[in-house]
This record gives sequence, C-alpha cells and structure tokens, in this order.
Amino acid sequence: MNEVAVHPLLRLWRRAPRYRGQVRRGVVWAILNQILDILPELLIGVAIDIVVREEGSIVGSVTGIEDREAQLFVLAGATAVIWLLESLTEYLAQRCWRTLSQDLQHDLRMDAYGHVQELELAWFEDREAGRLLTILNDDVNQLERFLDVGALQIIQTATSVVAVGAVFVIISPLLAVLAFLPVPVIVGGSLLFQRRLEPRYAKVREHAGRLGGLIGGNLGGIATIKAFGAERRESTRVAAASRDYASANRTAIALSAAFVPVIRTAILVGFMVTLVVGGHLTLNGTLEVGMFSVLVFMTQRLLWPLTRLGETLDLYQRGVASLRRILDLIDAPVQIRDGARELPPTADGATRRAVAFGDVGFVYRDDDGAVRTCVLDGLDLDVPAGETHAIVGPTGAGKSTVVKLLLRLYDAERGSVAIDGVEVRDLTFGSLRGAIGYVGQDTFLFDGSVADNLRYGAPDASDEQLRTAAELAEAHEFVEALPDGYDTPVGERGVRLSGGQRQRLTIARALVRDPSILVLDEATSAVDNETEAAIQRSLLRVSRERTTIVIAHRLSTIRHADRIHVLEGGRVTEAGTHDELLRNGGRYAALWAVQTGEVLRIGSSTAASGSFDTSAGTPG
Repeated sequence: MNEVAVHPLLRLWRRAPRYRGQVRRGVVWAILNQILDILPELLIGVAIDIVVREEGSIVGSVTGIEDREAQLFVLAGATAVIWLLESLTEYLAQRCWRTLSQDLQHDLRMDAYGHVQELELAWFEDREAGRLLTILNDDVNQLERFLDVGALQIIQTATSVVAVGAVFVIISPLLAVLAFLPVPVIVGGSLLFQRRLEPRYAKVREHAGRLGGLIGGNLGGIATIKAFGAERRESTRVAAASRDYASANRTAIALSAAFVPVIRTAILVGFMVTLVVGGHLTLNGTLEVGMFSVLVFMTQRLLWPLTRLGETLDLYQRGVASLRRILDLIDAPVQIRDGARELPPTADGATRRAVAFGDVGFVYRDDDGAVRTCVLDGLDLDVPAGETHAIVGPTGAGKSTVVKLLLRLYDAERGSVAIDGVEVRDLTFGSLRGAIGYVGQDTFLFDGSVADNLRYGAPDASDEQLRTAAELAEAHEFVEALPDGYDTPVGERGVRLSGGQRQRLTIARALVRDPSILVLDEATSAVDNETEAAIQRSLLRVSRERTTIVIAHRLSTIRHADRIHVLEGGRVTEAGTHDELLRNGGRYAALWAVQTGEVLRIGSSTAASGSFDTSAGTPG
C-alpha cells in the first residue's frame, strides 16, 4: 500500500513502536479517570435515596448500617476516596500524555531534521527554506498541541459515552434509548464536519508554509531589500501572503465555529426527553427519585462533553494536516546513499591524493525527472597527487558542478569520479568529505566565535592548530587584532567581519582539518585586490603538501597552477600551464587578454571570449 495514502496517525503508530506502551498507559489512566469522574453523579442519587427513603436505602442494604446519618458519613468517605483517586488518575493521565507529546514532537523534529540533512542538494533547489522551517517548527508544534489536549479529550469523551450508556441501560432501558437518540446526530455531524474541515486545514498549512518561506527569504536578503529600497514592496508581498493565510484560517473557522451551536440543539432534545419522560416515570412510581436524579445528571454528563468535539476536531484536523506534512518530509526518498569503503592509506604515507574524472556526464533535472540543463558531457580530468590544478570556463560551463560531483552533493549520471582509483560512490561520506577541505564563494560563518568557526570541521583541534591554519590563510594577524582575538563573536553569517576577513577564515577553517584535497570554488570572486594577493600567497603555501583544485574566473589567482583546464560545452577543450595556454592563443589567452587589458595585442581573438566571466583581476 502507498504509505502516503495511509492515515497519518496510523503511519505514526507504525514508525514509533517505542511509544506504544506509553500510549496504552495514557489510555488506561484516561479511562479510569473518566469513570471515576462519573461516579459522583451516582453518589448524588445514592445520597437522595438515603434522605428520601426512611429505610431500605442502597447504602443500608450494602453496609447493613441502619442509621441514616451514619450512612451519610459512609457515603462521604466513599466520595472522598473517589475524589482522591480521580485526582490521582487525572495527574497520571495528564503527565503521561503531556510527556508523550513533548517526547514525540522532539523525536519527530529531530527525525525530520536529520532526514533533511541526508537529502541530496538537488532536493533543496525547488524548495523554500521557510517552508521547511514551518514544517520543522510550526507543524511539529501543532501535533504537540493535539497530543497534549485533543487526544485525551477524545478518549475521555468516548469513555463517558460508554460508561453513561451502561448506567442508563441498567437503570432504565427506555430512557437509555431516548437519551441516546441525539448521539448518532452528534457523531454523524462530527464526521461530516471532520471531512469538510480536513481540506480547509490542509490549505491553512499550505498558506502557512508560503508565508514562512517568504518571510524567511526576506530576512535572509534584508541587505538587498534595503539596498534597492524595496521595503514597502516586500511589506506588500508579506501582507498579501499573510492575508491569504488569515483568509484560509477564517474559512476553516467559519465551519468549525458552527459545530457547537448545532450540537447544543441535539443536546437540548436529549435533556428534555430525559427530564419529561423520566419525571413521568418517577411520578408514576416506576422510577426511584434517586435514580431519576442520577439520570438527569448523567444526561448532562453524557451530552455536554460532546460540545467539546468542536474544539477537539479543530485540534485533530490541524494536528493531522501537520503530521502528514512532517511524515511526507521524513519519507522523502534519499537518492544519494552512503558508501561502504574507507579511503585506503597512501603508499608513501603522505596526505595528498589523486583525483580523476573519466567520461563524466551530468544533467540537472526537474522533480519529475525531465532534463532541465545538460552540464557535463564526456568530461575527462586528471589531477595527480600533490599538484595544483585550476578549472576555468564561461558561466554555466559546469565548473562548480565538478566540485559537487567530487563531494557527492550530486552523483554523475555516467562515467567515473575517483580518488586514488576508488569510486567516490563506494566511499563513506565521512571518509570522502573528511579528505576534502572545501572553500566556496559563499563565505558562510556560523553565529559563534572565530575559534568555534575554525573548529567546525575538526571539533578537537587545539589552539595551536587553529593558529597555524590561520597563519597559512593569512588570517592570524587580523584575528589577533579583534577585541577578543579568537574568542571574538563573528555574528550571524559572519556579519561583524569584512568580506575578505570572512573569506580568509573559511580557508583557515578548511585547513584546520588538514585535508588531503583542498578545493577552492571561486574563493576570490568577491574580494578586493589586497585580499586576493593574500589568498594567492596562502595558496602557494598550503598547496605544497596536498592536492589542490581551484575554480576561478580571476586568472591571476591560478597562473601558477601546475595545470589549467578550460571547460566548455561540458568537457575540457584546452589544458596546460599558464604559459603554454598563452602561447596557444586559444580561449584562455583571449580571456587573459580581457582581464589584463591587453586586448589590442590579442586582436580579434578577444571577441571569441565574450561568454566568459570577465571580472577584472590583478595579474600577480
């Protein structure tokens, strides 16, 4: 059976066996509590029986005590015991369900978050971070509220109907039939409301996700919004999304709010029937006064709790809609699985390793599997151990895709990607990514200290290791000048540092791991000339003991590479050293001429480089 077609609560029951015992205990305590909650109504009838009947009362018959005042004391003692037990079971039931709701929401949130981290990068391309936040936070909280309150109410209401029905049948089968006449109407109405509410609350959760995605995206791009003076426009967009969310909620509320008035009408009929028919039977002597009192109270005990079904159904539908989204996220298939092999030790004991791409093909696809963009088509690329190789090419040529395939953020559709002759598909993520130090164009730093960020890939790194890596990345000097040195907070995404400082720290962070392979993906694209020069010096030092792959459109950064590969049309069209490529007078030479201002010397060949990135760089 398709798992998505199964009811979300059943899916949850199947995937959380360790909570089944806790659920069963919670059900038992809730049932006992509701039965004890009904007993005081019976005791009221027994008390009336003692007062009205001079002899032969129920208490006297059971206990053998003839004195009616003594019987009242016995009844008072029994009442005290029942109330104490009711309080105890209420405590146990509340604690059990509330603990369950907290534990389950924590586990579901962590299961969902852990699963999201396992999903391949392509899965995130068509999904907004804000929507994922809504699922991981708001939807999990909706489920928690249902388990905390709604589940207990459902169990207690069902117990009340069964227990009160049993009392009615024992005392007066006729009144049992008449009093229960409204119950089918109430239950049928509840099911009807439930079916009509379900799509409405699904729409509420959908609009909540859209609103969360929009706000999350705007907060992440607040600098761009301010730079373009788009505050009012974005406020209008958020207001429109918020109105849609409120409108969807109002549509659901309009239906759920009508539930209680409809149910109250059915309750009125049941109460009137018990009052009139039961009173008639009592006046005729067919029914004892005490039992009549019991049935009057029991009618309210039976029917009035059903008015809470509106609130309970509201919590239920919100909880089920949220649970479906959570479980659908957890059940999203993982396309890229962890391998089973570890990288073998190198023959000479060195850390550097060789990288090879053989006839690699790769396309980006839509969710339905349709090809969106063909990026690599027969790529061959060899990087011997210990050498520094650079990859250049026009925008969209697939330079960054090469790195993503090496890290297995994507898997090649054909061909081979290998490290020291071992397919990256066969390697564990820990072994593969642990051997690679990655520095991207997006200099992402976490909200913490400089030292916290440097230790991100190597939590056990010593202070000396941090200092060494920072010196190699030419970051130590400015870090020491910060107010608290390596303990200085960098702020969210490193906002307290300049772009160049963040870039140097990301290089140092990669070096703290002492990786076999260092990958720099356009690490100098957004830095000034001074920082670029510092990064060039760092690159010369750090590449001596490891294999280095540099992706750049600032050619001055990679002119000293052992080999430069020009990527076009999904494959390498030129390869050689900087001087060799200049002598060849091909595409690389044309790009170099554009970046160094030597267009006239190159002549008409410059025109052929129009599709390349042409950001100016300083020839070092």
